Amino acid sequence: MATARIVMVGTALDTQGGVSAVAGALKAGGLFSQFAVEYIASHCEGGRVRKLARAVRAWLYFLLLLLPGRVALVHLHMASRASFWRKLAFFLSAFAWNVPVIVHLHGGEFPLFYGRESPPLVRRLIGFVFEHANRVIVLSHTWREWVMTEFPKARVSVVYNPVVLEAPTACEARDAAMLLVLGRLGKGKGTYDLLEASVILAERFPRLQVLLAGDGELESIRSRAAALGVADKVRPLGWVGGDDKRVLLARASLYVLPSYHEGLPMSVLEAMAAGLPVVATPVGGIPEAVSDGVEGFLVQPGDIVALADRVGRLLADADLRQRMGEAGRRKVEQLFAVERIVPQISAIYTELRAENIRVAAS
Repeated sequence: MATARIVMVGTALDTQGGVSAVAGALKAGGLFSQFAVEYIASHCEGGRVRKLARAVRAWLYFLLLLLPGRVALVHLHMASRASFWRKLAFFLSAFAWNVPVIVHLHGGEFPLFYGRESPPLVRRLIGFVFEHANRVIVLSHTWREWVMTEFPKARVSVVYNPVVLEAPTACEARDAAMLLVLGRLGKGKGTYDLLEASVILAERFPRLQVLLAGDGELESIRSRAAALGVADKVRPLGWVGGDDKRVLLARASLYVLPSYHEGLPMSVLEAMAAGLPVVATPVGGIPEAVSDGVEGFLVQPGDIVALADRVGRLLADADLRQRMGEAGRRKVEQLFAVERIVPQISAIYTELRAENIRVAAS
């Protein structure tokens, strides 16, 4: 056991999405070096064949570590649908080998996957995973309530997503009429609602720019923007990361995410860390990051009039944008900075490894 390691399994760190951002932040925050974590990428960008090949290779490599007893703890980043099925192979292998497992739940649509999309046998399988994991990490207290309701025997810890803090941009350096969206684009993210709201906003703010920096339904979004007469206001950019994303966060005046389902979106936390006020919906863990009227505004999903009203208030009031942006930055520093989160993960690792040693010795 002295040479055993902690293995973390998730999507490749250079891929798009929140899981790679979380894992990358934990690595940047020193967790990997503190515990000599080995990261196994079970998912990558590309077609189905490429993704399947990556998943199979990752699982076979995991078995090579697992069978000789070289794994002390497994940390699985799990979301719904294909992510669940990929991680299931790792979970069952570790469970059979009596290696403790952490299930780190991501993805705002997991209740839909569990409650509406899964037949009874699959729901029982999901329940087995959650109630036999040594720990389930969720992203908010709202998610803890859901897990404990559905899986009463689960051992659940709330750990917020981590953000690596950088110096915020001065408010006067921003474009006062620029809205920013980061991440996947589509109906579930409220993208079309934002297009409808842009029609209302464009009448008041002729210089309005709506930057959609993400993947998803790009052609459909372009077509809908053209049909609404706001094609000149809406710019679907495709996925943006790294320095290009930092430039957008430095130029925009506010961040908008009118989603219908969420976990705890990294994009919201990154926007707050950059000093941007946020207009979002009170779904998933978002209300634990954004208090209505403090760090931004919360509107109900699908309420286009309210969405346009709250965005319009911020576009029209530079002082309000600054106050809310500064409040968001302070909240990130207090609750979501990676320096706050890594010790929480470290404590869980230490506790579970100690429990495993005691069980092995008994």
